[in-house]
Amino acid sequence: MTDVLRRGRASLAFSFFTQGATFALLVTRIPAIQDRYGVSDALLPVFLAAVPILAGVGSVTTEQLVKRVRPSLLLRWSQPVVMLALVGVGAGGAMAELAVALAVFGLAVGALDASMNMLGVSLQRTYGRSIMLSFHAAYSLGGILGASLAWVGAHWHLALWVSYLPVVAVLLPAALVGSRWYVDGDPAPAEDAAGEGAGGGVVFKLLLPLCLVMTFAYIGDSTVSNWSAKYLKDVLGSSEQLATVPYNVYMVTTLVGRALGDFGVRRFGAVAVVRLGALVAAGGFAVVAVAPGAWVGMVGFTLLGLGLCVLVPQTFAAAGRLFPGSSDAAIARLNIFNYVGFLIGSPLVGALGDAWSYRGAMLVPMVLVLVTLVYARSFATRSDRYGDGHERPRTADVGRSSNGL
Repeated sequence: MTDVLRRGRASLAFSFFTQGATFALLVTRIPAIQDRYGVSDALLPVFLAAVPILAGVGSVTTEQLVKRVRPSLLLRWSQPVVMLALVGVGAGGAMAELAVALAVFGLAVGALDASMNMLGVSLQRTYGRSIMLSFHAAYSLGGILGASLAWVGAHWHLALWVSYLPVVAVLLPAALVGSRWYVDGDPAPAEDAAGEGAGGGVVFKLLLPLCLVMTFAYIGDSTVSNWSAKYLKDVLGSSEQLATVPYNVYMVTTLVGRALGDFGVRRFGAVAVVRLGALVAAGGFAVVAVAPGAWVGMVGFTLLGLGLCVLVPQTFAAAGRLFPGSSDAAIARLNIFNYVGFLIGSPLVGALGDAWSYRGAMLVPMVLVLVTLVYARSFATRSDRYGDGHERPRTADVGRSSNGL
């Protein structure tokens, strides 16, 4: 059983890594995609908004599908669809083809994100200790790789399909092979389902605090990804070359924070880690808002990576603990607010920046992240209930691997 779990953990981590690389290859080449298809600046936001909206639809659909199909099977087949849709984005020639490819990408990525986190939460429950941050660290590592490969493609003026196809040709077969070892955990016993309603389902009122935290975390994340370069260049007066650095620094510090975060959860508890992450992230936004120059602004974006990186993985993990008998449904619903935050964040900062100032606009995600402190108790682990510093492993949930092991 130990070998089953280790293989399951490694294969799921590779799935997170693959998705990080795939998503980064898409979002970092948006200007090239716009040029290839002749998408106007007015029409581009429509295409960009369609992807998270359809991803939300995919996540809602996944909640229904997992009642009949194991999450491992959904992940096994949604990941290749996402990668093939990426190739479609790079290989098409007409705007209609781009629309179809992005629509497929959005729907499949919603199912992919939901099923990945379902497996991560169930595997963490089986392990009996925090491992969720390690999966998201693998995602960050994949994102760094994908962004680096995108830079190579842009530097050498490679066609989009030339940049995408070799990556997909390597990662897709590897992901399919690795999917043989995914592990599906069983739901927790009914007596552990303290957060669930009488019928064993998800009570949205109880899930709502985690939904808000997820939304606020992604508002912060989208602020960095969409506005860090413009802020450094236009507000803090950096060079165009230096303006590209904050997002890379953010990704690296996100990787570092997630790689170490599980140890912090085991040592100090999830509540303490979430509170510290929220405070560090809020401090990062404050530094960015008052920074006198580009290098101080870089310090702020570094703090943002270290603070925000723990919130999303711990929010998924908390949903699994709150609804242990219905964790798949809870995670599918929670995942929708990933895309809500992404949709709100960038337009919110842009509108505030134009109407007020971009320095002032940075204070809004700062305040929203601080609201996480109000809901920190929603992240309490089973170790908090036992009071001995260790979560109890659910050996009965070592469960089913996707190939019958």
